[in-house]
Amino acid sequence: MTSTLWARTRLGLLAGAAFLPTDLLAGPAPKYPVAAMAGELRENAHAVIRDADETFLVKSVGRTVQTVRRAVTILDEAGSRYGREVVVYDQLNSVTYFRGSVYDAEGRLLRSLRAADIKDIALSDGFSLATDGRGRTADLRQPVYPYTVEFEYEVASTNTLFYPTWRPQDDEEVSVEHASFRVLTPINLPLRYKERDLPSGVALRKSTQPGGLEAYEWQLSSLTATEEEVDGPPITEITPTVYTAPSSFEVQGHTGMLTSWQTLGQWNYELNLGRDELPEAIRTKIAALVQQEPDERARIRKVYEWLQANTRYISVQLGIGGWQTFPASSVASNGYGDCKALTNYCQALLKAANLPSYCALVRADAPDIRTDFPSQQFNHVVLCVPLQKAAKPDTVWLECTSQTNPFGYMSSFTGNRHALLITPQGGKLVRTPRYEAPDNRRERRTEVFMDATGNATASILTRRTGLEQDMYDQLTHALNAADQKKYIAEHLPFSNFSINKLAYAADQRAAVPALTETLGLTLPGWASVSGKRAFLTPNLLSRWSALPATVGERRTPIWLDNAFTYSDTVRIHVPAGFRPESLPTPVQLTTVFGTYSSQLQPLPDGTLLYVRRLLMPRTRFAPTEYQAYREFRRKISAADKAQVVLVKTDT
Repeated sequence: MTSTLWARTRLGLLAGAAFLPTDLLAGPAPKYPVAAMAGELRENAHAVIRDADETFLVKSVGRTVQTVRRAVTILDEAGSRYGREVVVYDQLNSVTYFRGSVYDAEGRLLRSLRAADIKDIALSDGFSLATDGRGRTADLRQPVYPYTVEFEYEVASTNTLFYPTWRPQDDEEVSVEHASFRVLTPINLPLRYKERDLPSGVALRKSTQPGGLEAYEWQLSSLTATEEEVDGPPITEITPTVYTAPSSFEVQGHTGMLTSWQTLGQWNYELNLGRDELPEAIRTKIAALVQQEPDERARIRKVYEWLQANTRYISVQLGIGGWQTFPASSVASNGYGDCKALTNYCQALLKAANLPSYCALVRADAPDIRTDFPSQQFNHVVLCVPLQKAAKPDTVWLECTSQTNPFGYMSSFTGNRHALLITPQGGKLVRTPRYEAPDNRRERRTEVFMDATGNATASILTRRTGLEQDMYDQLTHALNAADQKKYIAEHLPFSNFSINKLAYAADQRAAVPALTETLGLTLPGWASVSGKRAFLTPNLLSRWSALPATVGERRTPIWLDNAFTYSDTVRIHVPAGFRPESLPTPVQLTTVFGTYSSQLQPLPDGTLLYVRRLLMPRTRFAPTEYQAYREFRRKISAADKAQVVLVKTDT
């Protein structure tokens, strides 16, 4: 081609380009530019949900499709978890598609997910023998902030027992620019739903769609970030939420109604009916085990302890196996099972001992269920044994998955909450055992021997009961002696110390179990010695800190859900040649939040006796009570830090 022809061709191409649309010349329009966000959405936020759209389509009683698209601007490293996405699936749920893109601060596309970027992983929990849970996962996190990620996916399900909960603001320090939730369901399968904490002006829009579908739709926008407040409820209790549930459902051919707790329990009962048959040899063994025991509670204990000695917990979660137990004969043969199987097995063992019992669904290690909205909210099964011969109605509750759990004790894992009792007549909501301040005790007695230079040794005997002993009981079973000592050392409030003794002794025969800890410490420089005086804080291990002031008005209520009673007695052996010069003023506080007292008095033998008491019931208060609660905590903190001044006597 000659230079003249090339020049003409180039001019022609340039001239033609003048007639192309401007947006094609400039490339794709920016998406989610950070500058387009309202300024208040960035306040106190690590991430901003720019647009979250979720659609849940009920295709039939046994099939649903959930579609999610979510774009999140990540402002700093604390919000980077939104740069990753995991889409969970199993044999009842399949991922139709999974896409994602990431954009810079100006909204320019940086890259989109390729097939090779999406990993398929097993969602192992570390203890399941078999599970079909898997996840599609992708990571679009970037090193430079801010940036925006957008994920889209669709999941088709043949498990309609579970409908989604819409919670557009799922964490503190996260704001929402726009979010929507839509449910499409056949008219003959009406949606059950419950709204909570929706902003003013946000309301359900309901309409009829082609194909005999009803649409339920919620939209909201401009939710500013919330900050975590001291002793406040979890974020899930204070942000906008819509709970949904089916009226009818099906799981692998097993249909049921979910219009009440009774119908949900009926489905569970029928699903597991007839799976409690034991081998004749086991029935004979259990009958002989309890034959000579007339006391009903003691008979239950013998069966439970036999279960603990002869089985172990291994989770098996495959399809309908998430709800239907393995037969009792299978556990008898294998010696293991998941929570359903072991609970069903224990029920069968008790039946062989002529002791009736009922399985109960419970949500373990999590906040209590919403009792006002019947739906599948459970993740665990325990056993409830009514006492037939008790003078007044009473029950024994059994955790069947643990080889070490004390008889009849539910712990913080399943105590203080509601459970769904599964009976031949259907489900019935009941309460698991409640553990209040008198049950959850920490009683500590300490002897401190101080020398004239301020060094000290301490011998500490701590008895914990109820929920107070839960963590330490797990500690004794999960860690060896060296690791136990390491854990305790990491949680002692001293800068300079050594542990010369640590031992635990359990008392699990009482209705509320107890654990006694013996701790020996060497404390160099425990007291500060200056000239003729020594300064020391008699409260050795139980100091409470004051609470921060709120910025602006308190927004959330005060939830004091951990009920307990603490008792501390510290006897200080003062070195020869010293006497007390100044003692702390006794403190007595009696409030709606709790009661506190502390005092120190010299004894005739020259020792000092410090006594502290603190009782906190399970209570909740309006946000307006925060200042009074903060003042209560401030006074406790000041009293806990109060010092004794010792002075050398003239010799």
